[in-house]
Amino acid sequence: MTQGKDFEIFLATAPGLEPVLCAEVRGKGFKQTKPVPGGVVFKGGWPEVWRANLWIRGAGRVLARIDAFRVLHLAQLDGRARRVPWGSVLRPDIPFRVEASCTGSRIYHSGAAAERIETAIRETLGAPQAPEAEIVVMARIEHDVCTISLDTSGELLHKRGHKEAVNRAPMRETMASLFLQQCGYDGSEPMLDPMCGSGTFVIEAAEIAARLNPGRSRHFAFEQLATFDADAWQRMRAVKSARVPAARCYGSDRDAGAIAMSRANAERAGVTGHTEFRHCAISDILPPAGPPGLVIVNPPYGTRIGDRATLFPLYRALGQVLRQRFAGWRVGIVTGEPALAQATALPFLPPGAPVPHGGLRVTLFRTAPLA
Repeated sequence: MTQGKDFEIFLATAPGLEPVLCAEVRGKGFKQTKPVPGGVVFKGGWPEVWRANLWIRGAGRVLARIDAFRVLHLAQLDGRARRVPWGSVLRPDIPFRVEASCTGSRIYHSGAAAERIETAIRETLGAPQAPEAEIVVMARIEHDVCTISLDTSGELLHKRGHKEAVNRAPMRETMASLFLQQCGYDGSEPMLDPMCGSGTFVIEAAEIAARLNPGRSRHFAFEQLATFDADAWQRMRAVKSARVPAARCYGSDRDAGAIAMSRANAERAGVTGHTEFRHCAISDILPPAGPPGLVIVNPPYGTRIGDRATLFPLYRALGQVLRQRFAGWRVGIVTGEPALAQATALPFLPPGAPVPHGGLRVTLFRTAPLA
């Protein structure tokens, strides 16, 4: 890989959400994007890597694919790894670590593969290897082809850098943003989460409405690579994209502690002026004044919080309130239990495939505007 030359950039997401992420990436102007299992790929250079980390809401991490070659045994991997131009991407003074995986290949021992690549980098570049290093070299050996990537993000991208308080079973910001996008939310309409917990949906929606970059508050691993240009990065970050939203984002919860948490998180994210949180039960929710918009909610589901059988009345009550008071609004409900979603008696569109979330599989159930 040489400076200035385009390479493949991979954005990771939960299986099942690749088309939604692909639509977001295309919408942000990235070229030659296509969904692949577990994420989206497109072509670009290092500025595109930085921009993807800064701009893209739905990606869990951004990998730069720096080399790929065929290998049949460990000695061959050792020799080939020494020919990778490590000095063009890694710094000799910054610690690194290697993570390897092997699938359907003659090299089947991932630990031995990682060791060979570590040794090759240490002996050709002189960089120290450290088990806790932020710089991660990822080697995937699949059907005898070894793909070498760099994790340019560091901490997973759902860690926006401005959320401290979380409640039980929180949804990752990256997944929340993709569910919002799947519901057609673009920031031009009001949005309400009547079980807002720590405020994830509300804050993500408010950031979309205010056009705030999701990565604006945090550090990224690529800042420690040999390819990093601090001045160019500062110029990129300084571009002001923010706008005053056309509508506010609302959250409510029956737990007063959740409301306090949401308000604190919204303040850290800089969206207090665009959000409103209210302590109330489902039976007391009302549509805010103005045009209809989107209700999106991640209620408890049996295997997550509480016992499944006791949740049917909650879902029935939610459905009844939405049907009676929210004419013209669209609804999105995320649940791991289709039977609970059906208990709302809402007119759902055909659902997409379930997606993994916290060891479970959840489905987004959506409606058209309610009659």
